[in-house]
Amino acid sequence: MSDLNYTRTGRPEFDEFYPRVETFLKQDTMDLVVDNVPIRGYRSPDTPAIWLRDHSDMMRGFRHFENDLQSTVTHFAETQAMNGRVFDYFTSTPEKVPCERENWVKYVRVPVEADVEYRFIKAAFLAWQATGDDPWIKGLIPSLERALQYIFTHPWRWDEERQLVKRPYTIDSWDFAYTAGHHDWLQFQIDDHTFWGIMHGDNSGYYEACQLLSLICSRFGEEAKATHWKQFGDGLKERMNRFCWNGSFYTHFVKMTPVEIPGLDEASQLSFSNPMNINRGVTDLNQARSILQEYQARKTSSQAFAEWFSIDPGFPAGAFGEDKIVPGAYSNGGIMPLVGGELARAYLESGYEETGVATLRQYHQMISEKNETYLWYFPDGTASSIESSTSPDAMPTDGWGSSSMLHGFMEGLVGIQDKGRLLDTVRLCPRWAAAGLSSAEASLGYEVSGAQFSYHYEERANELALEIKTAASEVHLHQLLPENAAVDSIQVAGASVPFEESVLGDSHYVDCQLSVEQGTEVIIRFK
Repeated sequence: MSDLNYTRTGRPEFDEFYPRVETFLKQDTMDLVVDNVPIRGYRSPDTPAIWLRDHSDMMRGFRHFENDLQSTVTHFAETQAMNGRVFDYFTSTPEKVPCERENWVKYVRVPVEADVEYRFIKAAFLAWQATGDDPWIKGLIPSLERALQYIFTHPWRWDEERQLVKRPYTIDSWDFAYTAGHHDWLQFQIDDHTFWGIMHGDNSGYYEACQLLSLICSRFGEEAKATHWKQFGDGLKERMNRFCWNGSFYTHFVKMTPVEIPGLDEASQLSFSNPMNINRGVTDLNQARSILQEYQARKTSSQAFAEWFSIDPGFPAGAFGEDKIVPGAYSNGGIMPLVGGELARAYLESGYEETGVATLRQYHQMISEKNETYLWYFPDGTASSIESSTSPDAMPTDGWGSSSMLHGFMEGLVGIQDKGRLLDTVRLCPRWAAAGLSSAEASLGYEVSGAQFSYHYEERANELALEIKTAASEVHLHQLLPENAAVDSIQVAGASVPFEESVLGDSHYVDCQLSVEQGTEVIIRFK
C-alpha cells in the first residue's frame, strides 16, 4: 500500500478503509491492446468490459494508486464520433458465452443513454487532476467541447422547450427503457414507442461537467470559453431545479410523453441520482437536507438493511420485460454501495455528520465479514449473484460501489478535497469530532505524480490544532468544531487570521483561507 494515502486513528473501521478498497480495485483492472497500443481500464463488476460510466466513477478511488490514468480516456477520445458522441464501452472479451466467442474489439453505445458525455469529461478531469499533464488535457479540450455540443443539440438528447437534457424512460441513468409491453425484453433502443422525459441526474451531471470544463479552460487562459461553459452549466442548474424539484426531492422522471405504469406511484419514487445531485453542487443546503431527511424516513419505514436504494419504490415485476428485475433487485430497488457512498458524503457535508460516519462504519463492517463487496444487494442483505441478475458476472470485488464509499470517506470524513490540480487548491474539512475522535493523522495523494497533502489533527484543552504538510496549496479550511465550542481566534504560524463561523443544522463550523508552502500549524483557540 502507498505511503501517500492513509488514515491513522487507532480505529480499524477508519484505518482499514482505504487499504481494503484499494485491494478490491486492484482486482478490477482490464488490460487490452488496441492497434498495438496498451490500454488499462477498470471494469464493471457485472460485465467484462470497460464501461466509461463505471471507469470514471471508479477513478475517484484508483487515481490515488494507479499510474496509467490516461490511456482509457484517450481511447474514448480517439474513438469519438465526428458529431461528438462517445461510446459507452469497449471490450475484446466475449461477454455472453458460449454464444459469443469472438476476440475482436467491440464498441457499444447504448442509444437510450444520455449520461455518457458528462462522464467522459469527468474522467478526463480526474486524470488531469492527478497527473498534472497540462499538454494532454489542453489537447483534449476540443473533444470535451464536442461532447457537450452533441448533448446540447442532438434531438435524442436535448429538449428545446425546457432547455434540458432528455432521455427515454429508464430507471434513473440505467440503460434500458420502459416500453409498456411494446418490446419483448430489455429495450436499449430508441424507436417509435419511446417514452421521453427529463431525468434530473443527467442534468446535474452536465452541470458539473460544464463547471469542470470551465475550470480547465480558465487554467489555460481561455476565459471566453470558461465563462461560456460556466454560464451554460448555471442555466442547467436553474432549469432542472425549476422543472424537477418536487418540494422534497427530485422527481424521478418528468414526462414529455404521457404514460402511466399500472400499480406504481411514480410521484413517490426516490431515485439514486438524488444524493449525487447534492455532491455535484446543484442543491442548496435546504434542498440537500430535505433529500437526506427523505432517505432517513424511508430507512425507518422500510425493511431494508440500508437506505442506499437504487430507486424506491421499485417498478412492478416484469415492467421492463425481464422477470429477474423484480422490486428490490438490481437497479429496481436494489441496495447499492455506490449510492451509500454518495449518501455518506452528502450527510457529512450537510449537517448530518454522525449519520455519514455511521454509513461508513456500516459499510466497513459489511466488507470486513468476508472481504467481499457487491454491486448490489437485496433489501434483506442477500448479495447479488449471476442467477439473480441479468449480467454474466457478479464479482465480489465491486469497484464501482467501493470507490464511491472511499470517495465519501476521503472527501467527507477525512476531509481532503482536491479543488484544483495536483492538490494545489484544497478544501480541508476534517470531521473527526463526528466520529468521537480527538486525534487523527491522514494523507491523500496521487502515486502517478507524487502529489500529496497530509495533516495531523488534535483536540486539546481549549483549542484544536492542525499540522498541515503540502508542497504548495491554497487551502480553504472548513473545520467542524467540537460540541459547544466557540472560536476565539485562529493562529497560522503564530499570526492571527480572519475567520467566519457557520451553522449547518446542529453543526458548527469555522472557515478561513490559508496559503501553505511545505507546512504550517493552525491553532483554533476556543473561548
